[in-house]
Amino acid sequence: MRFGPKFSETVKGKSSLGARILQLGGVKRVFRLIFCVKEGEKLLKASQCYLSTTAGPIAGLHFISIQTVAFCCDRSIKFSSPNGELVRIHYKVSIPLRKIKRANQSKNAKKPSQKFMEIVEMDNFDFWFMGFLNYQKAFSYL
Repeated sequence: MRFGPKFSETVKGKSSLGARILQLGGVKRVFRLIFCVKEGEKLLKASQCYLSTTAGPIAGLHFISIQTVAFCCDRSIKFSSPNGELVRIHYKVSIPLRKIKRANQSKNAKKPSQKFMEIVEMDNFDFWFMGFLNYQKAFSYL
């Protein structure tokens, strides 16, 4: 897994994310603002990680609450809209816990230190998260 074109760019991106979190009032507030959380929903764990996509890993924040597993990317992503315009969006995923069939732990056979978290929905759609600073702690909240 590559974290960025240069290590210095990765560090710069992580520090700017931290600054944005502080600016918005903390991780809990970021979670509430991004995902329109209902009253009473408690955030259990927030971690920086990567979401695996067909275009490559996307850096962002992974949230686990009492009702939801969610992810929001650090930076906006460019894509072409149906009318051909380039649009920037923040990629985000929200999975209600009631729709999760299972959560699996996995690791790279060649590099056992690289661990992955797979979340499979009831419809067999799966999400792969990786690059957690404290993988075991994040997984234990599921």
